[in-house]
Amino acid sequence: GCILDGKLYPLGEIARTENCFRYSCSQHVLLCCSLFHTPTGYDKENCKIIFNKKSCDYEVVQKSDPSKECAVYSRV
Repeated sequence: GCILDGKLYPLGEIARTENCFRYSCSQHVLLCCSLFHTPTGYDKENCKIIFNKKSCDYEVVQKSDPSKECAVYSRV
């Protein structure tokens, strides 16, 4: 298996870890890919980003009222 952050994972595909990554573990290599994209194009003056571990995604919300979402124009 592969050891990542002190945890042993079996050989093969790991669809989603608790840190929102997907891994492929083989005898020779461990490949990883994030399951989320970071917002870059949004109103940074009036909005903030919050990471939601349950959905493995960033939410962009109003600073003054976090219950209201903000528009996102680009992600990386």
